[in-house]
Amino acid sequence: MSAMKLPNPQAPRHHRTLSQRGGVLTMMLLAVVLLALGVAGWVALWAYYPMGHRDDLSAIDFEVESGMSVKQLITQAQEAGLEVNGMMLYSLFKYSGLAREVKAGSYELDREVTPWNFVQKLTRGEESLKSVTLIEGWNMRQWRQALNKTEGLKHDSAKLSDEELMKRLGLEGQSGEGYFYPDTYTFGKNSSDLKLLTRSLKLMQRHLDAAWAARDPNQLLSRKEDALILASIVEKETGQAKDRPMIASVFQNRLKIGMPLQTDPTVIYGLGESFNGDLTRKDLKNDHPWNTYTRLGLPPTPIAMPGAASINAALHPAQSNALYFVARGDGSSQFSETLAEHNEAVRKYQLHSQ
Repeated sequence: MSAMKLPNPQAPRHHRTLSQRGGVLTMMLLAVVLLALGVAGWVALWAYYPMGHRDDLSAIDFEVESGMSVKQLITQAQEAGLEVNGMMLYSLFKYSGLAREVKAGSYELDREVTPWNFVQKLTRGEESLKSVTLIEGWNMRQWRQALNKTEGLKHDSAKLSDEELMKRLGLEGQSGEGYFYPDTYTFGKNSSDLKLLTRSLKLMQRHLDAAWAARDPNQLLSRKEDALILASIVEKETGQAKDRPMIASVFQNRLKIGMPLQTDPTVIYGLGESFNGDLTRKDLKNDHPWNTYTRLGLPPTPIAMPGAASINAALHPAQSNALYFVARGDGSSQFSETLAEHNEAVRKYQLHSQ
């Protein structure tokens, strides 16, 4: 008699367990899908809802430089007054596939701008329409005159002295001469000139910091401020761009041996508005802090707003022994190592042309 085959008591339990697991997995998957849809819906709502502004701002102006990363431009906009979750805005750029499409320029954000508007504005290059160009070699007085004549700007700085202006810009007690970067600046309607100057101030600082970090270790200057002063002199003395490194070399060579810089533009700057266009021997003997004929070393401040090329020349002077230069009459300069060579060049290019 064969043994009876008893049913396996584990089998039904095994089938029930698989069924239950399948139901749990389905519920979990459904929950994940619903959560994802909910998050996507919330993100979509956020992306089309106006971002916050600082209360005192009707519009925000900020600048995107070439090569600036999305994180950097978001930080720039936040510093200008935009109140938004930076990580979410960064994610919107990244996952929209537009992070590499950002275009350099100056932008205005009104109070109705949404995160998605923000992304589109920067990737389409929808810049502000008005602009003002501030020129290399201009001094602070000329810059302020240009800003005061620019239509579409709010002239908040017009009634401020230079000292009061620098205090408003957070640099109390510091001269503004030379510390603003020459460039073309675009701005929104009724944007404050103080905001434009703040942008220019920060842009100069970035250029100066980068140039200083990459400076020639053999050049003589030990402070960034001195580099800016020398760059402003190079800017005023240069007739042709190719001569900048040699002009910087002349002045560094003079500083190295304790020779007066003897550069007319510093004297003219010190005369201020009293200068009538004719620099006399009396002017050269009239001692003041910017008279580099009567005083050794660099003057106390820059004498103009230098551009990037002059800053780079000041920190990467040509390797030469030249101590003199004279204008040839075509914008270029003749450089000499000795006073005898220089006097001969003066006779050739200056006296014979008169």
